[in-house]
Amino acid sequence: MESIIAPAPVLGVIGGSGLYQMTGLEDIQEYDFETPYGKPSAPIVVGQLEGRAVAFLARHGRGHVVMPTQVNYRANIYALKMLGVERLVSINACGSLREDYAPGEIVIPDQLFDFTHHRPRTFFGDGLVAHVGVADPFCADLSAQLLEASRQTGAVTHVGGTFLIIEGPRFSTRAESNVYRSWGMSIIGMTAAPEAFLAREAEMCYAVMAHVTDYDVWHTSEEPVSVERVIEILHRNTQIAQEAVRNLARSLRKERACACNQALANALITEKGRISPEARQRTELLIRKYL
Repeated sequence: MESIIAPAPVLGVIGGSGLYQMTGLEDIQEYDFETPYGKPSAPIVVGQLEGRAVAFLARHGRGHVVMPTQVNYRANIYALKMLGVERLVSINACGSLREDYAPGEIVIPDQLFDFTHHRPRTFFGDGLVAHVGVADPFCADLSAQLLEASRQTGAVTHVGGTFLIIEGPRFSTRAESNVYRSWGMSIIGMTAAPEAFLAREAEMCYAVMAHVTDYDVWHTSEEPVSVERVIEILHRNTQIAQEAVRNLARSLRKERACACNQALANALITEKGRISPEARQRTELLIRKYL
């Protein structure tokens, strides 16, 4: 795919709660896009990190002004696609639903459970139908590289587990938290869905670096989750996240060893001649190579 800038960023980073800027970026340029799906949460910052181009987007906007349900996930992913980003790392705050995933530690999950209810989940529809496969919603290759980059920081980093995404913005009740544990969920957050699914539709590799801030509310011997507690842990972990991204930018392999860049190859079901002009124009960036 042709990028609107050259060279295209080798890596995109979406910063969640507590990570609103990427330190260490040099030769910075800002890009304020209008996409067919509206404007992204914030201007995308592109700069050099470890000698390689990296793009950064603050998911909740500068100053954290956008709540999880109101994040324009489609515009965020589409704008990063416009920049030519092929590999995307999401930095997320999360609560732990397991005793062995402790606050202050990091999880690279391998599964996702979308329990949200009010968010657009696809780029398609309105004249163009696609059914994309997301059995494994996170790119295994990028996740493995992110795991290594995280462990190089010295932080305790767990691999595997299911990331449950709730609507928010409220935290769970104790009854809900215990039900989620009975389902076998590992960590809980509010933003990785539909982000992961949109990244797959955009044929991007997508991996999550989840920072455990609390034990949700199921753990009766711990204080209930609060914004104050979440921010305290996140501030402590911001340096870890930035160091891990720096490690990843430095070591990221040039070629993608996965099938993420072919996610739409067998997903488009609408007959080409039946695709409406409006749908074709809206999704042209995503589907051009298949038309």
